[in-house]
Amino acid sequence: MGLIIYLKIAPFHLFCMPIISASILSSDVCDLARQLPELCKETDWLHLDVMDGNFVPNITFGFPVIKSLRSKTKMFFDTHLMVAKPDRYFERFAESGSNLICFHAETVSESKKAIKAVKDLGCKVGLAVNNGIAVESIFPFLSELDLVLVMGVQAGFGAQQFIEGNIEKIKSLKRKIVSEKLHALVSVDGGVNGQNAKKLADAGADVLVIGNSIFGKGNPLQNLKSLKQMLSIR
Repeated sequence: MGLIIYLKIAPFHLFCMPIISASILSSDVCDLARQLPELCKETDWLHLDVMDGNFVPNITFGFPVIKSLRSKTKMFFDTHLMVAKPDRYFERFAESGSNLICFHAETVSESKKAIKAVKDLGCKVGLAVNNGIAVESIFPFLSELDLVLVMGVQAGFGAQQFIEGNIEKIKSLKRKIVSEKLHALVSVDGGVNGQNAKKLADAGADVLVIGNSIFGKGNPLQNLKSLKQMLSIR
């Protein structure tokens, strides 16, 4: 398990293909356990969007759902916390089975301290950059991060259209990481679909968080296969 997780978080240039992180925000959660064995064969990570109705308007799920899913699969859990004061809950998310914990810098009082707290729990750590926030604001922390999540939409809602201006964020972030020879992955979440996935990967995205285009309609497994074929992943 440890080796698999290490390989899947390794720098993009080692593999030259994007990681697909399937977001369950758009899934039928009641049917997800049945789908997991087949999904595991076709996707790399499972993306878990946790919303609290405070930092963002919507409420999704928390520890019990993550713990339940963990009992059904060994997949890498990419957990995105859209919650106020997330550092209160880092330990519980780690205990529930999260492999990577990503949070928004504006939700904590000290980003550096919060980053260390996640690492001390044995988890990978990421910072999310919401739409409208300059990506340069997280540059001082890049050397300590495993991942930077660029929001392609405003955090808090699924099935939104990607905001094209965020492509420049991806390019700028990737240039900085490469120039500094850092290992952080660039992830994109929100509005990623079959029409723009290749463009986002070409811009520098190492991880594509995809929800509605997988689970929104049709067969999730077939949707995944189609996305991968288009991206020439296999």
